[in-house]
Amino acid sequence: MNNNRPSDSDHRSLQILDELSNNDSLTQRDLSSRLGIALGLVNSYIKNLIKKGYITVKAIPPKRYAYYLTPKGLAEKTRLSYDLLHDYTRIYREARNGLKKLFRGLETAGAKKILFAGSDEVAEIAYLTLQESDLELVGVVDDEKTGDTFFASIIQPFSAIEHMKYDCIVVTTYLQRDSIFKELIAHGASKKKIQNIFSA
Repeated sequence: MNNNRPSDSDHRSLQILDELSNNDSLTQRDLSSRLGIALGLVNSYIKNLIKKGYITVKAIPPKRYAYYLTPKGLAEKTRLSYDLLHDYTRIYREARNGLKKLFRGLETAGAKKILFAGSDEVAEIAYLTLQESDLELVGVVDDEKTGDTFFASIIQPFSAIEHMKYDCIVVTTYLQRDSIFKELIAHGASKKKIQNIFSA
């Protein structure tokens, strides 16, 4: 097992460093809006990145602060990008293999209608893999991207599953797999109908 794999925290840190590298100055509220992360969580990441010397802060009127990438932060952004690229390659292989096996098993079990939960890169891999089967995608749910288009589907909120007909829900995200599983359970999905191809 590779203990040096990038974590969810690394991914969020990279997102913040990347935003700051492309903009002269951004506030915490700007970052929260751009990345879809709660303001309190952005504040926690910012404090950690300042402590490590990756970003610096400057006061701007009225009573606001802007954040800038340091040379050390730029080097860290490059390192994280490299590590995450390698990790995404591993995730792609793992997802493809896991999805092929899952979809074959579902077909054998007589399943017909599949619902995706999560709409990041893993969902795109799942959609392409699904085309190699006779299974039908009946919808995609993801609160953070509700209303967006995913191929031919309009992404619905998690609450929509209460009125949808499906044989199986496939968790189609890597970084948010645990939180999405909890959301599905909270909205009445049966654990028996939820499939996650990634180990915890």
